[in-house]
Amino acid sequence: MKLTREEVLKIAKLARLHLEEEDIAKYQEDLGSILSYVEKLQELNTDDVPEFQHAAGGVNVFREDVIENCDADVRRRAIDNFSEREGNLLKVQAVFENRTE
Repeated sequence: MKLTREEVLKIAKLARLHLEEEDIAKYQEDLGSILSYVEKLQELNTDDVPEFQHAAGGVNVFREDVIENCDADVRRRAIDNFSEREGNLLKVQAVFENRTE
């Protein structure tokens, strides 16, 4: 499937990519090749193929959380040196916006 110059520029704009003039023809060819391959894959009959989430049978590779106590002096110094706090709680900048308005 051959893409036009305008189609490549539109895709680049949507992806917020700046393409140099000499790259446009290369992207026309590369993206066209990818789309042709996808078209070929669309022809495959997958009616009897079971669905799966991971092609490689992935397993959880994360370690278990381990709670470790720190030395009381280290904890006290960390709290004392923190810029904003309430008692033993450290105040940090909000991560999420409050949209209750």
